Amino acid sequence: MAADPAVVGSRSDGDRETTTALPELEAVAWRPRVDAARLDRQDALWTLTTVAHVVPFLAAAAVLVWLEPLLVPVALLCLVHAWVIPALYAQRGANVVRPRPRGAAGPERVAVGLLGDLIGHEARALHARTGLVLEPGRLGTWVVGEAGALLVRPGRRRRAECWCVQVREPELPAGDRIAHLLLALRADETGFATVANLAFSGAPWRVRARMRRAQRPALDAARAAARAAAAPR
Repeated sequence: MAADPAVVGSRSDGDRETTTALPELEAVAWRPRVDAARLDRQDALWTLTTVAHVVPFLAAAAVLVWLEPLLVPVALLCLVHAWVIPALYAQRGANVVRPRPRGAAGPERVAVGLLGDLIGHEARALHARTGLVLEPGRLGTWVVGEAGALLVRPGRRRRAECWCVQVREPELPAGDRIAHLLLALRADETGFATVANLAFSGAPWRVRARMRRAQRPALDAARAAARAAAAPR
């Protein structure tokens, strides 16, 4: 559950059927390759970790009020801590798609144009509104930003997984950074999730509340796509 950003290099191959393993996997050779079962285990671990952080504060608040009603202010502080801890994790998750400072307008426009060549019309329209790219994958629906991606899986749409990863050239325009992550994701989806670091796994509403208002429709679209993928056919 490390939060330090992993690094993904750029690729020139935009073929969605490419299955070549990402070379960055060599740097994290000790990590088992991510699959749906491993994601389920990581989700369960995040839930248990959150419960372990929150329940003691809730219990302390109840005990304090039971022992001495005058300790209600202290009990309220315990409740605040119980709320803040998951909120901080969610903020860390939302940060993976937070926009970075923009460079010169010219290169930014060119990068957006090149990114547009990689995605369809609906994805281009969503990127124009939110600055994020929706990308379907085998694991679920991804929302790709400049420094990471969110994942909403079919059957797990009540949970968002936030993956922290960055491009080697941080001075690149925003569109190029997103394009590099998108190409890496298409080339090796499970490798991408293996290289990346899980910054948060939990309720989408927690992440959504901490995303910029303009970005929220991208997460809503990912949840809708996950819902449609999980629906009986």
